Amino acid sequence: MQDATLSSPHHDGSPQYVRNQSPVVGDVLALRLRVPAHWGTPRRVFLRSLRDGEPHYDQARSLPSVDSWSWWEADVTVVNPTLRYRFLLEGAEAQGPSWSWLTATGASPWDTPDRDDFVIHCRPAPAEWARGGVVYQVFPDRFARSETQQPADLPSWAVACAWEDPVEPRGELTPRQVYGGDLDGITEKLDHLVDLGVTILYLTPFFPARSNHRYDATTFDVVDPLLGGDDALIRLVEAAHARNIAVIGDLTANHTGDAHEWFQKARADPTSAEAGFYYFDEESAGYACWFGVPSLPKLNWASQELRRRFIEGTDSVVAKWLLPPFNLDGWRIDVANMMGRNSDVDMNHQIAALIRATMDDVRPGLLLLAESTGDATENLTSQAWDGAMTYSNFTRPLWQWLAREDAAANFFGTPITGIPRIDGHGFVATHLALSAGFSWRARTQNMSALNTHDTARAGTVMIKGGPAVGMALVFLLPGLPTLFAGDEFGLRGSNGEDSRTPMPWQGSADRPDDLRALIAALASLRAGSPALLEGTVRWLAVARDVVVLAREHEHECFVIVAARADYDCVTVPLGLLPGLWSDAEQVALGWPDATGVLADQMLVLSGRGPSVQVWRFPGLVLP
Repeated sequence: MQDATLSSPHHDGSPQYVRNQSPVVGDVLALRLRVPAHWGTPRRVFLRSLRDGEPHYDQARSLPSVDSWSWWEADVTVVNPTLRYRFLLEGAEAQGPSWSWLTATGASPWDTPDRDDFVIHCRPAPAEWARGGVVYQVFPDRFARSETQQPADLPSWAVACAWEDPVEPRGELTPRQVYGGDLDGITEKLDHLVDLGVTILYLTPFFPARSNHRYDATTFDVVDPLLGGDDALIRLVEAAHARNIAVIGDLTANHTGDAHEWFQKARADPTSAEAGFYYFDEESAGYACWFGVPSLPKLNWASQELRRRFIEGTDSVVAKWLLPPFNLDGWRIDVANMMGRNSDVDMNHQIAALIRATMDDVRPGLLLLAESTGDATENLTSQAWDGAMTYSNFTRPLWQWLAREDAAANFFGTPITGIPRIDGHGFVATHLALSAGFSWRARTQNMSALNTHDTARAGTVMIKGGPAVGMALVFLLPGLPTLFAGDEFGLRGSNGEDSRTPMPWQGSADRPDDLRALIAALASLRAGSPALLEGTVRWLAVARDVVVLAREHEHECFVIVAARADYDCVTVPLGLLPGLWSDAEQVALGWPDATGVLADQMLVLSGRGPSVQVWRFPGLVLP
């Protein structure tokens, strides 16, 4: 079944349509539009941009047609740090003129909100290592114990566990279980990451705390001795860099732990500078905290002293760990969407900009990612972020499409039971709608995850074979492919806590699915492919159990067919393909072969599922 909206005029902000991906105010950009022949040839095309919030129109010029597609190009001046724009297409009908808007949400014959416009932010491009990265997330306590680890006296809050002991998914014991993984243990396993094709190691918090997750830091000055201390972090980063793996940390800029030295001093002395770091009530008995959890008091960014200690300058928390001898390559900011926000106070974008400014000042070219578990569009209107760790535009709809009918895991904090299943139309529609608000650069720098340390495992909620299909889409769609340690072994988990299972290094008995070969093949394919790193995305066909898309670039193109079940007679009009079907070569990824047959100006696809099929085409011809 072919969705008419998939054969509309196309623009997505990718380099094939916007050559200059990192403009500055005052630049003139040439923005392109591509229109398929069967949609009709526009009579005129205009580009509407917002200048200081007011619409401005530039007429596009017609370029030579290529493969029956008409091309248009308009010059637009970047007047503001954020450029918002859309296309206006004028047609000609016997009854009179017709017109249509093209925005990031698609084509529409009626007016649509400005929030649907395409967007470009004026910021330097991420470093090359970040743009093409493959992220591997490690929860340090559960990854590996170093061979030289010495027995340590555990703090009073901790309960020692053997590596084979089960994780408690919920309850009083859950945050107290300590399995003894350390940073040197990660160092000893770095070659495992190399084999998978990983280029960015993301560590969840490594500061001292009173829980195994360490999001309740007691200080930001040292590495937790339980993880090996400062020297262990230095050794890890040096060893990772020697293997061309960058390392980013996890920073809680929204809250500290209630045992943090700042909070303890604030409680002891209401006249102290630290008392201004938090939101206390008039009697200092109550205070604001993350989701009402008393152990996580919320930081008050109105305090200039807090800004000085935490963000500003080379001695700040933000800067210290990015500089020698530690040399982290960036930060993921925990619950960044909540940072600086409390009731009627909103300093979120201001604080994000301060963090970015410090990072750019002390070591330009570092990675800054915002955790935003809901729709991250508003959060990324701040130009500070390279991208987001978000679930709404990819992970959530992927789960819904690939979920088992009896999946009992919670659906990302919602009060419903189980996973609300959707078909291929719902998956594509949700992905398009919740990706539309991102600039192309942010879209390619968002962390695309099958699951994380805060969710159930995909293997627990998805159909048999679903995690492999999902993993392929993690690598084949725009974004930073993000693995949570254990994904390569198909680990299970009913919620975030249950997913933090110690890695099964000793054997295959605790490895339900071995995806290592698939991940390595996908990482290798992506690393060598400009189309997968920065090529445009066009959706070609959608059916209940199958979705078909193209990734296009001047050097090569791909057609990708992802299926959750067997499929037959899924059709793609030949005019929508990125080339001649006779030129296509199938990429071997380990699934049974699929077939494509030409009939009545259609490509008719059939195959087995769950599976992902990939065909490589010659490069896209541009006018």
